[in-house]
Amino acid sequence: MNAPRFVIVGGGVIGLSAAYHLARSGAGRVILLEQGAVGAGSSSRAGGIITGHLWSQTGVAARKISLRLFHELSEELGAYGYQYQAVGCLNLFSPAAWAERERLFPLYDAVQTPYEIIDADEIRQRWPLLTPEDDTVGLFDPLGGYSEPDDYLPALAQRCRDLGVDIREGVTVSDFVKERERVTGVRVADGELLEADQVISTVHSWTNRLLAQAGHPLPIKSFVHQRYLTAPLTKAAKLPAVNANPYEAYLRPAKGNRILVGGETADRPEFGTPSLDFDMDQLRSPSGFSDCLRDKVQPLLTVLKRQRFTEERVGLISFTMDGEPIVGAAPELPGLLLGASFHSGGFAYNPVVGKLLAELATVGETELNIEAFSPARFCAAATDAYLNLSLRQKDSFPRRH
Repeated sequence: MNAPRFVIVGGGVIGLSAAYHLARSGAGRVILLEQGAVGAGSSSRAGGIITGHLWSQTGVAARKISLRLFHELSEELGAYGYQYQAVGCLNLFSPAAWAERERLFPLYDAVQTPYEIIDADEIRQRWPLLTPEDDTVGLFDPLGGYSEPDDYLPALAQRCRDLGVDIREGVTVSDFVKERERVTGVRVADGELLEADQVISTVHSWTNRLLAQAGHPLPIKSFVHQRYLTAPLTKAAKLPAVNANPYEAYLRPAKGNRILVGGETADRPEFGTPSLDFDMDQLRSPSGFSDCLRDKVQPLLTVLKRQRFTEERVGLISFTMDGEPIVGAAPELPGLLLGASFHSGGFAYNPVVGKLLAELATVGETELNIEAFSPARFCAAATDAYLNLSLRQKDSFPRRH
């Protein structure tokens, strides 16, 4: 009997993670298809921040597993140049937003997710570079931190290759192939058919373009996102990763004594991925946005007054209509699994989502109950209504990492 064959569409951080977990389990032959270079989409343009302080039971439980796996990956991928940066993650809130977050503490306690509540004075004492407003409230995740995408992606890809994953770059998938209503493979742009026992799609903002071929779209919308690196400081910045919600931004230390700062464009309309061969290098930030972002963040991080941004990366973040990710079997398309729409937290989710997708592909069930992430939770009428809305980013869920 032939060993099972798994085809993964999408070579970003989620697809690589699924490939890694499948290959590590020895489940069968794994082929990963990526239309550009591995990680060339939003994964390489991500902030890479990780926190366990989310807003749903499934999300918090999933992140707890992710954080454990990041430490394990640091051990396994250390020889490939990757190290999880366990500097903690500081989530900042205005007094109005704090009331909503306080209601989640019983959930954090139940799932045993650690947290510290710290006021503005203590924030300034712990991290002198930070100068928050006096009424700012901080929620510190001692297990949080960040990954450098430029270290993590090549390390994970090389580990996948060493485990036997067949990674094919420069290959665009044009359609799913079905037999008796089951997805049995994919067809690539040059017409080649690749058969599979299980297909896993992790194509981020391209998801509905690919699903359109099968007539089953999902309520996903994408928005342009940009992040920047400062010029090198004279010494490394002593900072945690920071979700600076009152400042509509996030920041963290970065390689080379730099600081990474990212943010969204609240009034910019949603972005519709135009085609399957769309390249994110075509994206642009609005004129003057980097100066605007720096002006917003300077009251919190005054060192930015003396620093200029020397690198910009522009990508996409993706939201579902309820703000939760999509992980599971595609509705009415047996043989196809989906991993998509992780708001700004694809990097933070990737270790656990790769594991979950591998479990679904091999044994059909997962360690964690992920019914809340199931693609089947959306009805067709609600999906159509959502997709027919024209939204700006400020109309979507204000969720980071």
